[in-house]
Order: sequence, then C-alpha cells, then structure tokens
Amino acid sequence: MIEAAMIWNEPNNKSHWDPELDPEWALYADLVIRAGAAIADVNPAMTRVLGGMSPIDPAWTSRMRDLGALDAVDVVAVHGFPLDWNLWPIHAWPAKVAEIEAVVPDKPVWVTEVGVGSFGADEVQLFGFNRTAELLIGRVPRIFWYSLYDLPQSWGATTRHREAEGSSYYRHFYMGLLREDGSPKPALQAYAKVASRMGLMQWFHFEDPRLDDAVTWMKRLGVRHLRTGLSWADSFRPGALDWFDRQMEALADFELTVTFCFTPEHLGLAPHHTSPPREAQGFADFCAWMIDRYAPASVSRPAAFSA
Repeated sequence: MIEAAMIWNEPNNKSHWDPELDPEWALYADLVIRAGAAIADVNPAMTRVLGGMSPIDPAWTSRMRDLGALDAVDVVAVHGFPLDWNLWPIHAWPAKVAEIEAVVPDKPVWVTEVGVGSFGADEVQLFGFNRTAELLIGRVPRIFWYSLYDLPQSWGATTRHREAEGSSYYRHFYMGLLREDGSPKPALQAYAKVASRMGLMQWFHFEDPRLDDAVTWMKRLGVRHLRTGLSWADSFRPGALDWFDRQMEALADFELTVTFCFTPEHLGLAPHHTSPPREAQGFADFCAWMIDRYAPASVSRPAAFSA
C-alpha cells in the first residue's frame, strides 16, 4: 500500500530542479502547495512528504516555510551521502537531522535516501552501512537505503552534466547492495539484519526488467518499507499506464513512499526533466490521478510518524 507521497526528488539539487529558472524557489513552493492540496483532496489520510532535500540545508527549509510550502506537507525529508558526495563526515548524521528539526519542530524528519557506494571498495560500503544503521535507526521514523541494485553502466545516471562531473558521476553506478549482474555485495548481509527497520529506495525505470527479481530479493530480505517513483514525464509514453499498473501491483505488499517527479519536456519552461513546469497545476493533477488510482481514500492515516 502507499503510505506516503513525496513531492519531487531533491528539489534543491540542480541535477533535479533548475535553479536558474527558479532562483527564489517560488515556482517549486507553488508546485508543492498545489500538489499537496490535490493529494489531500483525493485522500486526506495520505502522508505528504516534502521532496528529500540534498544537500541538507536549513536555510532552504526556512525558505520553504516562508513561502508556505511546509503548510502543504506532513513530513520533511532529507538525503545524505557523506562518504560519496557530501562534504561532512558520516558521524555527523544526528547533527544534520537536528538542523532540520530545529526549523520544523512540528513535523517529523525522514531520511528518504542514504547510501554509501562501493566505488572505492566493498569494505567502504560495509563500514558505511553499519555506521549509518547505528546512527539513524531509532533516530528518525523512516530511513531508506539507496539502493538495492547498482545502476547499470549502460543506462547512464540522471544528472545534468554527466561525465563532466568526474568521479562524482561514476559513483552513481556503485550504490547498490547488489551488483549490476545481481550478485550480492558484503553489505547485503548486514542490511538483511535490519531490513524490517530500514527501508530501501529503488528507482524502477520505465519497463524495468529488474522489477520481478527486485521484489523476490526484497521479500527474501524481509523489507517492509520501500521508496520508489512514478514519473510525470513517463506518463506521456505509450503504454505508460500499463507499466504503472504492473509496477504498483508488483510492489503491493510493501509500505510504499511514492515519489512524483520529473517534468515532461514539452511542459517545462525549458525542454528538460529538471525544468519547472509552465503550469504547476498539471503536476498537481498528475499527483491526484496517481493517488486516486493507487491509493484511494482510507479511514485513517497510517501510523508513519513514530520511530
């Protein structure tokens, strides 16, 4: 079942939202307000999550509060990758969470993406996983490890500058607990010990051939909570609804946080998935459509707020 709907992915990261087209974040805030209202209109019990920020930024969070976006969500989410991309040590995780809690004392903070890659060595990932689990389990209500699978090299990573980013780009391909060929890394066994308390974040590409194997692995591991995405851009592909239905049916046994994001090229201020849309209401309508199809109104809010 869907327990939460996330409004965009890493909106304060220029790889996912173009700051040149929205330098004051007013367009994103408007999108959150409209989408949050649309989701609540369809299912008032649905938990709405402010798209996981990366970097973790109290000033940006304050800007969202000042623009009214925080009034449209129930949870604020953060993403962190201190051994791969962030310029702070892994041991600072509790302090980074506390920075956001200080800005939003009335809302839970979820860690909806945290990961350590095996780019340098499998042993680095294993250390990073164990330390992350030690620091965050019991500290926040939801944690999603990124990810189950390595990103296939042939697919490319969804970033704006790709190979020009140097090693930062290539690290995207080593974040999984399973290698591209499906073989396990040492950190998989460590994850299995805490799978009931730490969720997984796994993007599934359009008609992703890994879907069924991923479900088998997650059930074997004992995963309860899964974060994934439904792409607004993909909704315009031929056969999109068939794929969405298949994906959501396959994932029905997990407690899902579904991320709505990615601007269709023909609807953006610029022809790119990171562009703010010309009409934020179109995105809100997409969110409402997906919630109505896959998470119709229920009697009560899921118990998603306690650690």
